[in-house]
Amino acid sequence: MTELEERETGGEAIEPPVSRSLLVRVGTYLLRRPESTVAIAALALAVYFTLANEFFLTAANIRVIANVLIPTAILATGQTMLLISGEIDLSQGAVYFMTPFLAHFAVEAGIPLPLAVMLALLGAGVIGLINGGITLAVGIPSFIVTLGMLLIVQGVTLNLSDGFPARAPSVGLDVDIFGGAPFSGLAWVILFVAFLHIVLTKTRWGVYTIAIGDNRLGAREAGVPAYRITMRNFIVAAMLAGFAGIIEGVRIGSFDPGAGGAAGLRVFMAVAAAVIGGTVLTGGYGTIIGAFLGALVLAVLQDGFNIMGVSAFTFGIVLGAAIIVAMVVNALASKARIRSQSVKL
Repeated sequence: MTELEERETGGEAIEPPVSRSLLVRVGTYLLRRPESTVAIAALALAVYFTLANEFFLTAANIRVIANVLIPTAILATGQTMLLISGEIDLSQGAVYFMTPFLAHFAVEAGIPLPLAVMLALLGAGVIGLINGGITLAVGIPSFIVTLGMLLIVQGVTLNLSDGFPARAPSVGLDVDIFGGAPFSGLAWVILFVAFLHIVLTKTRWGVYTIAIGDNRLGAREAGVPAYRITMRNFIVAAMLAGFAGIIEGVRIGSFDPGAGGAAGLRVFMAVAAAVIGGTVLTGGYGTIIGAFLGALVLAVLQDGFNIMGVSAFTFGIVLGAAIIVAMVVNALASKARIRSQSVKL
């Protein structure tokens, strides 16, 4: 410290504004990470429900939350890849209920469960292939194509099953691997989230997916194989939906044909998780980790409301409000990120 600074401060040293600069750095980092907002929301909800009910943080209830999280998270990861590329798959829910029956019939024919699962997932992939083919070749919006496919697949599943559930395999190591063991489904979720996060952030597949969603025409003119990448995302979304249905059915011990509005509800939850997690419905932006955290928020909300005795109708109100708030926050955060980048330039 100089003599002038000592005279001005009475001889006391002035501490540099470390805390302020630290807060600025933390705030800047959080602003750049779209997952941060939903992560804070999930933590806040967990703290609130823990304080509100002593049973929330028990091992049994954590297992319940995980079971609610698993199917939504898996569907949301595949849906997120599609949404980022500017498309959507409303048939995911129907594929979720159809694929376990394909595996069931294969097992009934004497095929081992692992091979039956692979064959069933190929069937789910064909649905994704058809969705993508019609959307891209004919130019019909994916919203319309996949809505029609949802009704078709749902009808096929109900006819194949006669509207009745089927018994899922219940014994064996392969059963434990495909959802029968405690938290095996959660292990699959972590695997899919990690893999697709790497794909989206570290590979050409991910870079091209973002480019297509941001500006499809510009991406094509730049040499991006938009058709192939979008088709791949349609197939992945369908196969992940099918796999989620299989491991959920194995965990429960029964394959449900998904009568009523169950298929639509599954899709709605997956899209809601992606949106809450920061994915933009218009394409070009989103994160896999954000989709996982969005699914976690929904699972915590649903479970917290249940143990507190809150009506399911109220959960619908809160869920709708959460989607709207998430969209507003995402829009404001996107503008703030653009401003911060322009200031640096």
